[in-house]
Amino acid sequence: MSEIELPEADTETQLDEDDRLKPEFVSAVLDAVEAGDTETARALVEPLHPADIADLFELTPREDRAGLAHAVSDLLDGDVFAEMNDYVREDLIDALTPTEVADLASELDTDDAVAIIEDMDEDEQRAVLRALDPDDRAAIEEALSYPEESAGRLMQRELIAVPEHWTVGDAIDYLRGHEELTTDFWEIFVVDPAHKPIGTCQLSWMLRTPRGIAMADVMKREQTLIPVDMDQEEVALRFQKYALISAAVVDNGGRLVGMITVDDIVHIISEEAGEDTLRLAGAGDGDINEPIRLTVRTRMTWLIVNLGTAMIASSIVGLFQGTIATFALLAVLMPIVSGMGGNAGTQTLAVVVRAIATNQLTSSNTRWMVLRELRIAAANGAMLGTLIGIGTFVIFGNRDLSIVIAAAMLINNVTAGLGGVLVPVTLDRMNVDPAVSSAVFVTTLTDTMGFFSFLGLATLWGLHG
Repeated sequence: MSEIELPEADTETQLDEDDRLKPEFVSAVLDAVEAGDTETARALVEPLHPADIADLFELTPREDRAGLAHAVSDLLDGDVFAEMNDYVREDLIDALTPTEVADLASELDTDDAVAIIEDMDEDEQRAVLRALDPDDRAAIEEALSYPEESAGRLMQRELIAVPEHWTVGDAIDYLRGHEELTTDFWEIFVVDPAHKPIGTCQLSWMLRTPRGIAMADVMKREQTLIPVDMDQEEVALRFQKYALISAAVVDNGGRLVGMITVDDIVHIISEEAGEDTLRLAGAGDGDINEPIRLTVRTRMTWLIVNLGTAMIASSIVGLFQGTIATFALLAVLMPIVSGMGGNAGTQTLAVVVRAIATNQLTSSNTRWMVLRELRIAAANGAMLGTLIGIGTFVIFGNRDLSIVIAAAMLINNVTAGLGGVLVPVTLDRMNVDPAVSSAVFVTTLTDTMGFFSFLGLATLWGLHG
């Protein structure tokens, strides 16, 4: 066996200045795996943080992941799987037995265990659940009963709750006397006899309070309660708005059933922001680990829709064939009007979709938003119209053509501003995700209005060559 030259197993060698695994480190690990030197591969991977081990698998070609997993199998614990990309995790989970998956799930908080199991086929899910301990199985089955991307799926059941009549000393003794309690928490929830949360107490407050003081006198009664069926995007907005570290999740009866922590919310905020951007482009999940067949199907769907909208725009051009035939310069200039309108519409659309997603835009300020974007669109349209009008006159020396294209630019920019607000707002009122469908409607609107305004004004003006 040929000897492989490997880097030292330290952080400086493994990671670059942006905390990403260095290409030479990844190559060294895969070379060791390919050479059958599992001991060296394991020695290199062992110092890595679980998130970096997950990154290593994501950077490994799909056909090589099974070999890497075999070489470092004892390092593949639940924390690593919880950090993995969904598609990469599914590939590795498929290679494990239900008992092995159950062992992984039992190591994790409920929310992370659900993330591993929820994407499995129904038969595989049942097999894994049967292999779990009864308590773990009940908790995960309950979580799976909630809608996807809801607080019920996101929450963890492992929390600390104490009755309101306890003293600080009682709570501290309880924490010290029960080893089975969770060790990762920032605050304690205080509940009434019906197990409804009535307040929270940060650990720092308890440590600075005499033992004899009642928990009810230390706790903060104002708290943000998360309904179990609340969408995860709304949950993230509440964490962001109220600067939460953790929050209680309650069922329909107001009883405490779990908690959500800020580390989970960081992932949600990142995912939701990326999803909205990709949906506007019709790119689906946009994950580089997504199977090619699924990516093609997702993108092709929207490309076909865009093909249909392009045919609508071209039909508008067909209405003015006679005008174009008498003045060929119109065919040269009309894409500028529609293209600039499309760019302006995309700018407005991006702002409005973000405002809707972050609850900045509501029914109370929609009218103000429409007027604001109209003023912006009119100002931009007037400036762009003036510039294109001057440029057209300088290049072609035709005053009438310059006036027509300047007016069409103004009209289409105002249309883009109006459509960029009204289309996503209307879709949102119809309970349709504005990030998914808005771009198609706005692009169609600006293309058709761009061609119609430019060619229509040219016809009314009587332009001819």
